[in-house]
Amino acid sequence: MIIGIIGAMDEEVKILLSQLKLNKIQVKANMRFNFGQLYNTEVVIVKSGIGKVNAAVCAQILIDDFNVDDIINVGVAGGTAEDIYPGDVVIADSLVQHDVDTSAFGDEVGQIPRMDTYDFKCDRNLVEKAQQACRKIDGIKSFIGRIVTGDQFICSTEKIRYLNSKFNALACEMEGGSIAQVAYLNNIPFVIIRSISDNANNGASMDYKKFTPIAIRNSTEILKNMIMNLS
Repeated sequence: MIIGIIGAMDEEVKILLSQLKLNKIQVKANMRFNFGQLYNTEVVIVKSGIGKVNAAVCAQILIDDFNVDDIINVGVAGGTAEDIYPGDVVIADSLVQHDVDTSAFGDEVGQIPRMDTYDFKCDRNLVEKAQQACRKIDGIKSFIGRIVTGDQFICSTEKIRYLNSKFNALACEMEGGSIAQVAYLNNIPFVIIRSISDNANNGASMDYKKFTPIAIRNSTEILKNMIMNLS
């Protein structure tokens, strides 16, 4: 089994890379794909860069060129549901791209035209493994639900509330939905896991410098428990 692990930013993969028993590095599309063993499991760890196109290109390379069996995407997100707070973890069970809008042709907002699905569902086994991993870590409160993705940094309270009410979303970010679409098209199991940095819906926020170590700790511990349980 080979697991592809994607983070959008350096901070999201830094500790994982420090723990990786590195075999080789391959550069494609200006992305560094790090091959090796993490917790005795074969992995490829990569920083995709921010946004839907970067994330989609990265996921397709992992599938086509490096033959990964599963994809796990970790990172940070903004909360959209009122009961989600900074430091919480949201495990996606489905993803929708909120910035896709062909409603002029009668489609639902978020529906990718002529796709046979509205949302992209995460692999149930990977979702369960992520939830089990969260339960083993003291101080982590985790939620399972929909995450929405768009090439927009959302800072408007009105927009956050819209995303929650329109899509029943727990969190919003900029990569997961496109990774989900690529994995769906290629029939590759995947899961998207996000640490929450702020929530304009309830006014909660955390200083980024204070939040980053928490997010890294959460992601690293969750992945460690997941991977050890998958191998």
